[in-house]
Order: sequence, then C-alpha cells, then structure tokens
Amino acid sequence: MNTTEIFLIAMTIIFTVPYLIWRVGKTDYYAPLVVVQIITGILLGPGILGRVFPDYYHFVFNPAVIQSLNGIAWWAVMLFVMIAGVELDLKKAWAHRRESGITAGLALGTPLLFGCGAALLMLTVDGWMGPKALTWQFVVGVGMACAVTALPILILLMEKLEVLRQPIGQRILRYASLDDIAIWGVLALILMDWERIGRQGTFLVAFAVAAWLFHKLMQRLAERDRWYVALIWLAVVSFGADWAGLHFMVGAFLAGASMEAAWFDQEKMDLLRHHVLLVIMPVFFLSTGLRTNWALGGEAVFVAAGVLLVASIAGKLIGVRIAGRILNWAPGEASIIGWLLQTKALIMIIFANILLDKQIITSETFTALLLMAVVSTMLTVPVVAPKLARIKELIFRSA
Repeated sequence: MNTTEIFLIAMTIIFTVPYLIWRVGKTDYYAPLVVVQIITGILLGPGILGRVFPDYYHFVFNPAVIQSLNGIAWWAVMLFVMIAGVELDLKKAWAHRRESGITAGLALGTPLLFGCGAALLMLTVDGWMGPKALTWQFVVGVGMACAVTALPILILLMEKLEVLRQPIGQRILRYASLDDIAIWGVLALILMDWERIGRQGTFLVAFAVAAWLFHKLMQRLAERDRWYVALIWLAVVSFGADWAGLHFMVGAFLAGASMEAAWFDQEKMDLLRHHVLLVIMPVFFLSTGLRTNWALGGEAVFVAAGVLLVASIAGKLIGVRIAGRILNWAPGEASIIGWLLQTKALIMIIFANILLDKQIITSETFTALLLMAVVSTMLTVPVVAPKLARIKELIFRSA
C-alpha cells in the first residue's frame, strides 16, 4: 500500500474505535466522547498497541503517516487553543475582582504547591526530568500541570449538568478564565530562553503593536470577514511565538486572547468549537497517544500518575474550600466548584505536550500526566451530579 492508503486506514481507526467505545459502551456519563478519544489515543500508542501488535503498529503508524497526522494535529490544537482564548471573559472577572481573584488564586496556587511537591518527589528517581530542563522548570511545569483547569471541557461538562447558564456556572467560568491567563503566563516563563531573550522580547513588542493594529482592523470588518482574518492572525502569531522559542501554542493562545468574543456570533463560535472537536481534534488525541511511553515500567508510571492525581485533587479541593470560608459561600458550594475546576483533559494535555516538545519532561512523565488528566476529568460528572441533585432537593423542600 502507498502512504495515502495507509493514512486513510489510520484515519478510519482514529474515528471508528473511540466512537464505538463511546456509543456501544454508553460511557457518556463518566467519560464523554472527548475523554474516550484521549483514552483511545493512549491504547493505540506504542505502549499498548505497539507492544501487543508491533508489526501492525509499525505498518499503520509509520513515519510518513505520523508526519501527515502531526500536521493536522498542529492545526487542530491551534484552532482549539485560539477558541479558548477568545472565550475568556475578563470583563466579568474584573467586575467581581475580589471574589474572582481570591478563588482563582487559591484554586490555582494550592494545587500548584502540591504538584511542585509531587515533582520534587519524582526527582528522587531518574527518568522523569527532560534532558533540556532546569530543575525549577521541571518542578514548576509539573506543578502547573496539576493546577490546570480545561476551560473548553469545563463548558461542555457544565452544559451536560445544566448549570452553565446558572449563577454558579457563570462564577466558575470567571474563576477558570483567570486561571487560564495564569497558566499560559507561567508556561511562557518556563519556556523563556535567556539565550534568545532578544528574539523573545522582539516578538512580544511586535505582538503588542500588531495586536493594536489588528484590533483596529477587526472593528472595521464585517463579521464574515472577521472569521477569515482571525485564521490569518492565528497563523501569523503562532509562527512568531515559535520563531521566538516560546512555542506555537503559546502564540495560538495569544492570538485568541487578543480577540473580543463580541466580534463573533456566539452560536457560530460554539459550533466552531464543536466542529473542531468533531472533525480534527481526534487526530490530535491520537498523536498524543503516540507519544506515551512506559519505558520506566508500567508500575512506576501508574504510581507517578497516582501521586500526581492526589496532589491535583487534594490541592484543588483544599484551595477552593479555603476560598469558600473566606467568602462565606453556602454549604456544599465549595465542593461542587472544586470538583468542576478539577476538569483537566485537553488544556493539561496541550500543556504537557509543550513541556515534552521542549524536553522539560520525559515521555514517561508525559504519560503519567496524561493518565492523571484523564482520571481527574472522568471523576467530575459522577461526583458533581449527585451533589447538585441534593442541593436542588434541599431548595425544593425549603420552598
């Protein structure tokens, strides 16, 4: 077979296997299709499929096919990260800055500290830190991975739980939006290359000037033109960030964050996010799975994932509970908010991909982080749904 035919076989597998697992297994309650696609990517990777059926794995996922898939995956994740940046609503966060600042700070800072502690524990064993990492980069990178909240997946899960448009849902979006800004800011700091500081400074200055001009241009364009110009802007800023050594996904986020949601029809933006998830993001999930590695032994990777999971969950719940006491929240709110902010999936995986690309973490650490992200996301709906039902029942009885 030629490369095109093998590529199409790979695409058939990418879209068929997770869909069948999701639909036949009826996993939607605890594992939405997005999560199933991530898990399927791991199963199709070298550590599972490659070990059980090595000949088949190397036939389908040969270097030429992987290169083709990576190109699609890059564009998919750039679009997704751009949409996440556009959806940030910092005006509402500013209007409720005391509450939002306290909650977002504790919801991010506490699991960050717990995650840094887990990273220091991992450093006692060789094989977890990447060859190009400084110790502080590895520690802060892993710590931040434990603190991440995936805003796009959070929106999907809150829609499922029917709380997105309710006051508590809007509050959670404010907290997650502020944390999103902090996450990408810390990532930019981790990736700062002091030997290329001149190039990175040039990019940031050029971006600030270009963003101002871009803002003026977009205000004058009709909406149908804004969509197309936004894609050009995405490609240009991503190129600039990668040229400066920051990584193209940092550029994709900056491109989205520099746009205003009001420039676009909200329903169309929701549809774009849905279609990106449906049409091309499964390729990114597969390419992510191909990067997993169990070279240190499956047991060691699972132990590391367990430690990271405990640090992530405990840190997030404790941080939000402290915020709830400071702000005098109603009983039960802190637990619901803490668990919903636990949703990691896509953004954490994107974050970890960047750390792996820059060789700050090894593929074994990447695998442990990936497992942690999947499990923490799968726990969200099963834990939150009963809590919401109890609160609704109490409100009904009191009425």
